[in-house]
Amino acid sequence: MSQFFQIHPVNPQLRLIHQAVEIVRNDGLIIYPTDSSYALGCHVGDKRGMDRIRRIRALGNQHNFTLVCRDLSEIATYARVDNSAYRLLKSLTPGPYTFILRATHEVPRRLLNPKRKAIGIRVPDNPIVQALLDELGEPLMSTTLILPGKELPETDTHEMRDCLEHDVDLVIDGGHCGFEPTTVIDMTGEVPRVTRKGRGAAEGLAEG
Repeated sequence: MSQFFQIHPVNPQLRLIHQAVEIVRNDGLIIYPTDSSYALGCHVGDKRGMDRIRRIRALGNQHNFTLVCRDLSEIATYARVDNSAYRLLKSLTPGPYTFILRATHEVPRRLLNPKRKAIGIRVPDNPIVQALLDELGEPLMSTTLILPGKELPETDTHEMRDCLEHDVDLVIDGGHCGFEPTTVIDMTGEVPRVTRKGRGAAEGLAEG
């Protein structure tokens, strides 16, 4: 049965953050809030965690996972970022955006887009996530919590626990965080392109 932590959305309790990170480090799968919606997350090396996420969401092998990072310096470890990309990332992070970038060799092959060797990268503007990442010291491998047959992410943490209490190890209740997805910006080509409009503003960026 999963644990359930109520963590303050502005001033996260460090004791609970520490306990949550210990669960992640011990190959635990967690539900946590972001600046756009609730998400499923585990540590980057947790292959079983990735399989559990696929099973919960009924995902195929082509699904693109996202690395949720602390800041720009951590992004550079996992993705190739030139000067123009860096300027755009700096202007939009932290925030409700997912950036598709060419991956470095630090990214496990199983996380990559098989055709383009690309990875989704995200830096959420959420105190709970930032506290988790600071304590963990590495990204969370993550995907939005959308259950099979649903079009929108789950928003009620008590319902999440009732539904997934035997499938996840921890549900973090961080209050309401919305249900609008991130704006996705593909930066693998010559020009950044918005491939999904979401919560993040996309003025001045090409679409396609």
